[in-house]
Amino acid sequence: MKALARQALFVLALLVALPAVAQVAGTIEAVQMPAWVQRAGGRLPLLPGAQLRAGDQVATGAGARLLIKLAEGSVIKLGENAQMSFAEVAPSTDLFKAALDVLQGAFRFTTDIVSKAQTRREVSIRVSQVTAGIRGTDLWGRSRAGNEIVCLIEGEIEVGAAGEPAVRMDHPLQFYRRVDSKTQPVGTVDSVQLAQWSLETELEMGKGVLRQGGRYSVILGSFPEQGGALAMYDELRNAGYPAEIWPVKEADKIAYRVRIRHLPSRGEAQALGQALRGRFGVTEAKVSG
Repeated sequence: MKALARQALFVLALLVALPAVAQVAGTIEAVQMPAWVQRAGGRLPLLPGAQLRAGDQVATGAGARLLIKLAEGSVIKLGENAQMSFAEVAPSTDLFKAALDVLQGAFRFTTDIVSKAQTRREVSIRVSQVTAGIRGTDLWGRSRAGNEIVCLIEGEIEVGAAGEPAVRMDHPLQFYRRVDSKTQPVGTVDSVQLAQWSLETELEMGKGVLRQGGRYSVILGSFPEQGGALAMYDELRNAGYPAEIWPVKEADKIAYRVRIRHLPSRGEAQALGQALRGRFGVTEAKVSG
């Protein structure tokens, strides 16, 4: 059927232009939509389980969040209106090398004790004009309109701008900042400020968050013809929502349902349906699972 063939092409597009030996840099663990991956000149909505590779760029929209697990176990959280590219990735069993570019928005990089012990890493994160070489286990940063911040939460990092000597930070809650291309003295934040910054990258449960293993779906529309389903499908996906078309037999006819899967609870599915009602042609949303 045309609808199914078209949907398959969207899925296959995630694999276009990747070398056969391309290694996985990370996997999407959770999505607070809207969010996309840009690859080979195309842009597709992200969903849990999607694999990322060198050259990929992920982006979030207003009110969105992303949770990404890197191949060696570290976790990256992205806040709203963020863009991050995987400029270079070379994973292996004993050394994980990566260069990540945060083009805008807030991020948090965290390594748990197990992954820190098992795998050596050479990771650098560039935040606009500032580059941080990561030896620590936890840091937060943000790039916004000529204001770059990198805050050490645990461990140690070397951070600096091009043409300037790197600054070593090895005390929790130290932060490096550049304002209008001018480096500021290293400062220290209090726990209240850190908590406020951290909220910018934390998933907001109750807002329709998708997670790996989520068994609930929200059905956003049901159509007797493929054309109506495709119109809603296209609108949702262009807006950063990973909709899919699900043909079902009703009596002696086929109905074409548009749904979003991977919701971890009925409450999350209901929240997503409520948020989308009145948009993209959605008039009524039903939970399945």
